[in-house]
Amino acid sequence: MGSDCPTISGIWHPPRSSRAVPSRFTTADGMATVTDAEGEAALATGAVDSLAISARVGAVPRRITFEDGSVFETEDNDAIDRWLGALYGRRAGLVHRLERFHPRLVLFVVLIVALCVGLYRYALPITVEAAVVLTPPAAPRLMSQGVLSSLDKAVLSPSRLEEARRAAITEEFRALAALTPEGADAFELNFREGGIIGPNAFALPDGTIILTDELVRLARDDDAVLGVLAHEIGHVVHEHSLRRLYRAAGVTALIMFIGGDVGSGVEEVLVQGSGLLTLSYSRAQESEADRYSVELMAKAGREPTGLARLFEVLRDRYDDVSGNDFLSTHPATPDRIEDIRRHAQKVEGR
Repeated sequence: MGSDCPTISGIWHPPRSSRAVPSRFTTADGMATVTDAEGEAALATGAVDSLAISARVGAVPRRITFEDGSVFETEDNDAIDRWLGALYGRRAGLVHRLERFHPRLVLFVVLIVALCVGLYRYALPITVEAAVVLTPPAAPRLMSQGVLSSLDKAVLSPSRLEEARRAAITEEFRALAALTPEGADAFELNFREGGIIGPNAFALPDGTIILTDELVRLARDDDAVLGVLAHEIGHVVHEHSLRRLYRAAGVTALIMFIGGDVGSGVEEVLVQGSGLLTLSYSRAQESEADRYSVELMAKAGREPTGLARLFEVLRDRYDDVSGNDFLSTHPATPDRIEDIRRHAQKVEGR
């Protein structure tokens, strides 16, 4: 250990004492010495190899501990680094870079990311299904009331459709809903002016279905409107809306768990339900609701492909471009329209 260090100023603490003595640190021939500020009296001495030198952490003072327990402390981190670099060469630089890199922290972050991915992909779906099974009847009503209240305040307006038109659609809707195992009273149809969401229809977990005036005006006939309503009934019957809401709450809980705050945010999602409409149904859920629409319409003696006809109108009207309309939450691809028609032929036995 042949490299000596220049004099470094600092303070010296006697063994097991907080007393601070202005001092100087130097080395020669493998030995380290701390003297008083004048360099006259030796306060501590020891072999360089026996010293415990703290790692550099920003501007925190470095501590050099001697075998007798006394400590030399200095704010001149750069001088300590130069001495260690000369003493240990490239090995000291590598150690310093590793200390700054904090590989254990990187490993911890990787493990946290892996845990979150695992929770999202495997634990969350299982939790959602368990929540659906254990949900008391009052919970979907509370959630749906929160969603509808929020939408009425922020987006929707009272319907401007003629009262007779609303009454006729409601009567046909109830006749359709009466053919479900849940019965007509399990569903409620609400009309609203869609505003920025345009022609649209969506179902809430308790069986509330919202139909916008814009969609009614755009439809070519009643079967097209009823096909959409049968599709939304399918979402309710298969509890897609409830699953979607619980999934939104689960994702929120996961994010807030990482951020260290769980409770109020999850409650906001569950009660107010603002995240419900920002998430699309999965492709499998949309296909299931499409098939349900075909089957329910056929059972009611209506045109089974009514939903496909409305999709075609919307596709042609909006040039298949996603926006704030029915296509943005119910993408009407040509394949999907063809699937509806193919299922209708199967249901009709053709």
